[in-house]
Amino acid sequence: MHRFLKYLLPVSIVSLLLMYANFINEPDRTKVEHDHTNGYHEHSHSEKVALPEKLLFPSRDPDRVILNISETAETAVAINWRTDTTISIGVVQWAIATPGPDFISTIKTLPAQREYLRVTSATQPAVSAHYYSADLSNLQPGVKYLYRVGTEGWWSEWHQFQMPKASGKLSFVYFGDAQNDIKSMWSRVIREAYKTLPTVDFMLHAGDLINRSDVDAEWGEWFYAGSFIHSTVPSMMTPGNHEYGRDGLLSPQWRKQFNLPANGPQGLSETCYAVNFSNLKVISLDAEQIDESPLFREQQARWLDSILTKDPRRWTAVTLHYPLFSTSPNRDNAMLINTFKPIFDKHKVDIVLQGHDHAYGRGLVNNALAGNNTRSESGTMYVVSVSGPKMYDITNADWMQRKARNTQLFQVITIENNTLAYQAYTANGELYDRFDLVKSGKKGNKLVNRVPDVPERK
Repeated sequence: MHRFLKYLLPVSIVSLLLMYANFINEPDRTKVEHDHTNGYHEHSHSEKVALPEKLLFPSRDPDRVILNISETAETAVAINWRTDTTISIGVVQWAIATPGPDFISTIKTLPAQREYLRVTSATQPAVSAHYYSADLSNLQPGVKYLYRVGTEGWWSEWHQFQMPKASGKLSFVYFGDAQNDIKSMWSRVIREAYKTLPTVDFMLHAGDLINRSDVDAEWGEWFYAGSFIHSTVPSMMTPGNHEYGRDGLLSPQWRKQFNLPANGPQGLSETCYAVNFSNLKVISLDAEQIDESPLFREQQARWLDSILTKDPRRWTAVTLHYPLFSTSPNRDNAMLINTFKPIFDKHKVDIVLQGHDHAYGRGLVNNALAGNNTRSESGTMYVVSVSGPKMYDITNADWMQRKARNTQLFQVITIENNTLAYQAYTANGELYDRFDLVKSGKKGNKLVNRVPDVPERK
């Protein structure tokens, strides 16, 4: 079945009317968000992005090659790339990695699905491309593989990746918003993250990967900044409000250039979904649709409760773009707190990874159903972070046990048995924050603070 059938799911007339009513009344989020900046970084709001033509326009050679996380992340991956429209066939060739070139004799070939996309924006030229997607399944946990994409005469290089082990240590990197000046100022963050943990199992992006949903040059910057990292480390991403246009529609590139799980609520394929490891479940919630559509809000809440009920995995992480508890003044999200915190509390979600508010803060909040933002020694850890250069002011809210303003960061999270080890690094590689969550039976997680001797960036 063609991959695009995953998200062409039926939506009721009532659903469409609700979505339309919300979308036509959508506020100017760009203006609202700018009111919260504090002048720490002057970034351009022009749609015009100066990229070499080879980064904007596709050619016969495959580009924007990316490895995506799969629903069954220990045994499958998904691959995407694009070419110009003169190429009409794409395949993936893959094999188990060997010390030398003898893997060539064991290559398997898998046809890819092709989709056409033409995008335009006010000040960018039209870009037409063929996008390809393929799923590699029945892989072996812990084994290293090679793959290349393309067609005869127009191949990519061979990319190498390591499948996570079915047991033992699992590590991933979490990024808040990249969004602005991606090529010039976010690139060092993802590269420093890879340098810090080159054996990472996947990378998680908590929304606002770019600033304008339909500007292909910004996606070009994002792929340029990550370069080979995107093609060798599986990515998991949740959409932010900047992945949605003012028309309320998801970026036209999202489902063409990514190939994410389609196991979420009807109508939210590849934006709200779950990823399963032996010891961890990671869930993406589509925060923009929670905010804009009462129907999709209710669907996501019911779905989340259902998949967490009797889930056998020891650890649960949720990512969504909008924070429940904000790092910025007067930005706590009462609707998210009232709708989703009771579900997090009921199922004792371990950690919630968020973006949107362009500062850093983290704190353990109790799981008492009557409590909202009470700091606690046990409960759910809420984190807000930013990896790009756009910065907001910061509050002194009680829920935060560590915070930072005007700081680009990435976070390394490692799970092994009963311990989740968390480290936050600044863009220049300095360890800024650190803690462990330790499972302690029915009492919930025990927080062990290991904050380095570095002044808080207030």
